[in-house]
Amino acid sequence: MEKVQDKFLRYISIDTQSNEKSDTTPSTSIQFDLANLLVKELRELGLSDAHVDENCYVMATLKGNQENTKTIGLISHLDTSPDFKGNNIKSNIVENYDGCDIVLNKEKNIVMKVSDFPYLKDYKGKTLITTDGTTLLGADDKAGIAEIMSTVEYFVNNKDIKHGDIKIAFTPDEEIGSGADKFDVEKFGADFAYTIDGSFLGEIEYENFNAASAQVDVYGTNIHPGTAKHKMKNSILIGMEFQSLLPEFQNPEYTEGYEGFYLLDEFIGGIEKTTMRYIIRDHNMDKFNQKKEFMKKACDFINEKYGKDTIKIEINDSYYNMKEKIEPVIDIVYSVVEAMKKVGVEPKIKAIRGGTDGARLSYMGLPTPNIFTGGFNFHGKFEAIAVEDMEKSVETIVETIKSYA
Repeated sequence: MEKVQDKFLRYISIDTQSNEKSDTTPSTSIQFDLANLLVKELRELGLSDAHVDENCYVMATLKGNQENTKTIGLISHLDTSPDFKGNNIKSNIVENYDGCDIVLNKEKNIVMKVSDFPYLKDYKGKTLITTDGTTLLGADDKAGIAEIMSTVEYFVNNKDIKHGDIKIAFTPDEEIGSGADKFDVEKFGADFAYTIDGSFLGEIEYENFNAASAQVDVYGTNIHPGTAKHKMKNSILIGMEFQSLLPEFQNPEYTEGYEGFYLLDEFIGGIEKTTMRYIIRDHNMDKFNQKKEFMKKACDFINEKYGKDTIKIEINDSYYNMKEKIEPVIDIVYSVVEAMKKVGVEPKIKAIRGGTDGARLSYMGLPTPNIFTGGFNFHGKFEAIAVEDMEKSVETIVETIKSYA
């Protein structure tokens, strides 16, 4: 078998960044470059139905060799985050990592410091893959893709090992929240699935945030500043006042675990008009709804103070906590827990402080918890992954599938 590391390095060399400002699916045509390569590789492995559709969804089936067995789906996403440069990635392999600071780029003085990322000490002795500090790595989620492809190759090369049908899917645009928009659950045909899109070794997740986006528009009146007394209404300052009404301790930089937050993601404006874009997150549905209601009441306060229609808000839900859909089939989580134990990995059931395609898919009728990939520090120049943890992810997936036979 080809090493999972080699697959990963091949996939990250292909730029697949998505674009949140695009209104097409996929949001960027470059995602087809990786999709087409994966279809080619899947067909070479004998998955004759492998194909990519017009929206850049790759699907394929590894036929099982045992009847009356669950059909399991494996899903990862093609795109990488648009938050940081993602092309011309120059990987750096740190063998037998010594647990100390890692100089990613001596010329630019870019150093990944243990003081900033204390968990680096846990990787001592392992092989780490990083970049030169000028791009993201793409482990989110090309590590998941490589691990799924290695799983497929394992079963192709070990035909005596019993398993049911395995459904494979690679989706576009997960990073911009639309990876499940055009996912055909019925066509996919799995009883349940796993996204391979997580973080640290041993993590399995079946809880995520309830999520919403909010756009707040503030309208002002521009008057020459020399004659502005009691006439000017500065939308920038009113927008700042609106933000001050939200609880400061519920900004994301002050939250952890099951604590939700409001994030002011964008603030653009002038005296006449200011637009503020927020994301709202909470694992608890009641608290999630309370946050949305609080923002509406803050707008009511502003309008009462400055006049009707000074401020308007539009809130749209994005996705919900998949816990409600997973708990009735919780065995699909515990089968992974047992698989991890068999391959020598300590299971860590965690709640995602974010969302995955699995959240949307679970509400579309396909229960889809998430399994770790081994990467960390996603979406930036300090992104990295341990080769040994990628290998353990493959072992975990293989053992989970075997358990259903």
